[in-house]
Amino acid sequence: MEKKMRDLEDELFPSTPGKVKIERAHAMNRQFHRCFASTSTMFLWALFLIALTASYLSFQSFVDTSSKYFTASWGGLHWERQVRASALPRRSNGISVLVTGAAGFVGSHVSIALHKRGDGVLGLDNFNSYYDPSLKKARKTLLASHGIFVVEGDVNDARLLAKLFDIVPFSHVMHLAAQAGVRYAIENPNSYVHSNIAGLVTLLEACKAADPQPAIVWASSSSVYGLNEKVPFSESDTTDRPASLYAATKKAGEEITHTYNHIYGLSITGLRFFTVYGPWGRPDMAYFSFTRNILQGKPITIYRGKDRVDLARDFTFIDDIVKGCIASLDTAEKSTGSGGKKRGQAQYRIYNLGNTSPVTVPTLVSILERHLKMKAKKNVVEMPGNGDVPFTHANISLARRELGYKPNTNLEAGLKKFVKWYLSYYGYGRSNAGKNL
Repeated sequence: MEKKMRDLEDELFPSTPGKVKIERAHAMNRQFHRCFASTSTMFLWALFLIALTASYLSFQSFVDTSSKYFTASWGGLHWERQVRASALPRRSNGISVLVTGAAGFVGSHVSIALHKRGDGVLGLDNFNSYYDPSLKKARKTLLASHGIFVVEGDVNDARLLAKLFDIVPFSHVMHLAAQAGVRYAIENPNSYVHSNIAGLVTLLEACKAADPQPAIVWASSSSVYGLNEKVPFSESDTTDRPASLYAATKKAGEEITHTYNHIYGLSITGLRFFTVYGPWGRPDMAYFSFTRNILQGKPITIYRGKDRVDLARDFTFIDDIVKGCIASLDTAEKSTGSGGKKRGQAQYRIYNLGNTSPVTVPTLVSILERHLKMKAKKNVVEMPGNGDVPFTHANISLARRELGYKPNTNLEAGLKKFVKWYLSYYGYGRSNAGKNL
């Protein structure tokens, strides 16, 4: 019993306490080292994961940046060579013209006419979807067949414009890019401000800063006459009662261009187009949609004004408009500014480009029926308050006197050419028609 008590005492209170302390210390050290080693390993793994994540994010950023670079619609040595080659005049005293909206209706025709006479032409177009972009792409292909390069970009892209003016010393700018259409403004008003006002200012800023400053010819619109009842419409008439947002943005454009002319010495000519029609036209125009619906056997809507008065338009054939545009370029004086500073008073002009022979919409339909050899299903309704005006009629005496402008295509002859193009383009009469309406 006494021995057991001593053994228990030795076990609980050993006679060599130092040895136990050392052993306990070693045990604690081993445990600490294990813990430290485990913590270090976790720390290293954490660092590794952080580094891996950072590398992945950097790689993704590189991929995104590279993707944007490689898929950009402009830039690079090959692109610059295309720009220079297209903008280089091929005749002595030829001009070098930047045509905005080059894949559009008027833009494509003006570009081809300039190129055919040996001028340098570079196109710019954003190929928006206001109407079928495939038609714009087809116009681009047509332009390419003539050796005209079209840059895909927006006039609101200041960096792109600066690059183009850095590559080419344009002598002229033909600004035809715009959000067109009167009725669409009710659906998408912001697009008109974006293109017709902001885009115009961005382009004017680029022209102001260019050296040399180009002379500018741009498309205003007969819509600026708005609710004016005096006929025919003259450039000196008051234009402060627009009937649509589209008209308001074009009127604003005239005021903005006058400001840049006055402050910076930019030579500017505004052209008020009157209902342009013809081959490669815009599908949103009445003559175009009427043709489509008549051929498909669908009804067409014909609007009437107050007191059942037929609407009338001063329809102007595309070839006549092109002649007016080129005459405006040829008679444009040089800008007087340099480096954004005005050196003297610069030329500022506004012209009507119309046909001077208004035709009622029912007469237009009758001509189409005759050329298509089909009768239209007509739905005659009162004109809604959507911004349309009951009539347009151009006084072109100023353009005739100063530009030598003389339209010579009547509606009968012009629609005949349009119908011929339409039937060919959309594959009528072919067994392998490849284009759908």
